[in-house]
Amino acid sequence: MLQPIGVFDSGYGGLTVLREIVRALPQYDYLYLGDNARTPYGPRSFETVYHYTLECVQHLFDQGCRLVILACNTASAKALRNIQQLDLPRLYPGAGPHDPARRVLGVIRPTAEVIGTYSKTGAVGVLATQGTVASESYVVEIEKFFPGVTVFQEACPMWVPLVENGEYDSPGADYFVRQHIDRVIAKSPDIDTLLLACTHYPLLIDKIRQAVPTATTVLSQGQIVADSLADYLRRHPAIEQQCSKTGQRQFLTTDSPADFDRKATMFYGEPVQSIHVAL
Repeated sequence: MLQPIGVFDSGYGGLTVLREIVRALPQYDYLYLGDNARTPYGPRSFETVYHYTLECVQHLFDQGCRLVILACNTASAKALRNIQQLDLPRLYPGAGPHDPARRVLGVIRPTAEVIGTYSKTGAVGVLATQGTVASESYVVEIEKFFPGVTVFQEACPMWVPLVENGEYDSPGADYFVRQHIDRVIAKSPDIDTLLLACTHYPLLIDKIRQAVPTATTVLSQGQIVADSLADYLRRHPAIEQQCSKTGQRQFLTTDSPADFDRKATMFYGEPVQSIHVAL
C-alpha cells in the first residue's frame, strides 16, 4: 500500500501549495483532498472548521498517509493545534512525542519562521480570510520568531469567491483587489511586505502587484511551505522513510469530480483527474 504525503485544503487553494511541493520534491507520492462540498471554511466557526478538518485528516490517514499537510490557512489557524496536541495522542495512544506514527503540519508556522527576513521596516501586512484574521494566528506566530515585527491584518472576503468563480483575471476583480490593498496599506505607511495568507490568493498576484507600491514585496506561501517540508523530511528521517516514492499524484474531492477537475487546473497548472469521497 502506498504511503503518500497527504495534502488537505477546504477546496482548491491548496493545489497552489501542492504544485510547489511537487516541483521541489517530485519523487514522493501525494494524495490531495479538497473538501469542496463544505467550502468555504473562512466564515465558519472554530468548532466547525476543527470538526471538518479532523474528518479529512482521518480520511487521509485511512488512505495510508503518515504525514498530512494542512495547505489551508483557515484550517491551520482553527484546527491544527487541537489535532496535534489532543487528537493525535488520543487516536494513536501508543505514539510518543518522537514516534513517527502520524504527523500533521500546517502552513502558518513555516511562513512565520521566515517572513521577518523579507521586511526591512518591520511592518508586515497579512491578507487573509475572515477566519484566519479573527484567529490572530499570524500575529501570535510571527511574534514568536520576530518580536520586532508589527503585523497589520486585512480580511478579504470577496477574494476567494472571485477566484473560485474564475473571475480572478477579470476587470471586475480590480475593484476588490484595490479596495483591500488600499485598506491594509493605509494601516501603516511602513508596510513593505505583504503576505498572501490564503492559498487562493496567488491567482490574484498579478493584480495585487499592480495595486501595491513598487517597493513592496508580495509573498505567496507555496515555495515557503515546500522548502519547509523538504527541511522537515531531512530532520525527521523516521517519517521520511515511511513516505512512498513512486511519483504518483492522486486527487480526492467531497463534491463533483467533474467540477473539481475543471477548476483545479487553474490552481495546479495542469489537468487533474479526481475521485469523489463521502465523509
